[in-house]
Amino acid sequence: MTNTTHFGYKTVAEDQKVQEVAKVFHSVASKYDVMNDLMSAGLHRAWKLFTIAQAGVRPGFKVLDIAGGTGDLAKAFAKQAGRSGEVWLTDINESMLRVGRDRLLNKGLVTPTLLCDAEKLPFPDNYFDRVSVAFGLRNMTHKDQALAEMQRVLKPGGKLLVLEFSKVIAPLQKPYDVYSFSVLPWLGQKIAGDAESYRYLAESIRMHPDQETLKSMMLDAGLERVQYHNLTAGVAALHTGIKL
Repeated sequence: MTNTTHFGYKTVAEDQKVQEVAKVFHSVASKYDVMNDLMSAGLHRAWKLFTIAQAGVRPGFKVLDIAGGTGDLAKAFAKQAGRSGEVWLTDINESMLRVGRDRLLNKGLVTPTLLCDAEKLPFPDNYFDRVSVAFGLRNMTHKDQALAEMQRVLKPGGKLLVLEFSKVIAPLQKPYDVYSFSVLPWLGQKIAGDAESYRYLAESIRMHPDQETLKSMMLDAGLERVQYHNLTAGVAALHTGIKL
C-alpha cells in the first residue's frame, strides 16, 4: 500500500510529493530572491540576519546549510568561518543549488556545494558545529527523520537552527489569509509567471507544524534546550536546539 502525505492541501503519494516540490523550485529558482523581497517586504533579510546572529559561527567552524537555496546563510557563514572553516551549501533541488553556488562564486567564496536529501544526509556522525535550514523544513516529507539526521551530524555542543514560516498571532490571521491566498498567487503570476507555486507556498505554511509542535519534534529528535523566537508576529519563527 502506497504511503501518502500532503502537498499543500492535496493528499499525494510520498514519492509524488518529492516530484511536485521539485517542480515548484525548478519553476521559481530564477525569481526566488525577487519574490522573497516582494512577498515579505524585505523582512526575510532581517529574519536571516537574526538567524545568522543566533548561530554565532566562529573561525574554524564546520557548518551545514540544508535547503540552502540561493545561499544567503551559507555566504554569511563562509565569511565568518574563514579559511580554516568548512561550510557546505546543500539542497535537494538542482536549480536552486546552481543559483546558490553561482552567487557564492560571484562573491569570491569557494565553498563545497552538494545535491542531497536532508532525510539521508551523506555526512558522518558528530561532524558539524552548526546546522541550519531556512524555509526548507516544511517541504520535507518526513520532517521527523530530517530533524533526526540534523541531530546526528551535529557535534556534541553543536546547534541546530530552523528558520521557517509559522503560525501568526490570532488578530492577524484573517488579513494574513487574504494576503496569502489572493495577493501571493497574483504576485507569483505577475513576477514569476507561476501562480500555482505560490498558492502551494500559502498552503504548505498552513500545513506546517506550529511553534510548539515543532519544538516538541526537535526534542523528540534528541535536541536539548529547544526554544523559539517569533518573528514579525509569528509570520516566521526561529527554533534553536543544542546537541548535548
